[in-house]
Amino acid sequence: PNEVGDIGTANSRNTVRKLIKDGYVIRKPPVVHSRARANKKLLAKRKGRHSGTGKRRGTREARFPQKILWIRRQRVLRRLLLKYREAKKIDKHLYHDLYAKAKGNVFKNK
Repeated sequence: PNEVGDIGTANSRNTVRKLIKDGYVIRKPPVVHSRARANKKLLAKRKGRHSGTGKRRGTREARFPQKILWIRRQRVLRRLLLKYREAKKIDKHLYHDLYAKAKGNVFKNK
């Protein structure tokens, strides 16, 4: 209480340094902003938690487009057809026919 006036009248760097040296002015510790809870939640999300219908903002299409599924399926089927053609399991005419059917959504999977 006696040093409050000294602290109030400290208007130069030297006087502030003296107050620090004498221990009247101390540095506050840095404020901790822990990410422990955030990291814990992230681990849970990686396991598939917190992703129910109530947590979803975008439509099903926005979250995982059908186009991506279609592209993946086409690539898988076309790769398979190429493999069969290379191995001479199918001739080029049958390959062409099956390729067109794959594009026409006749086959759902391999």
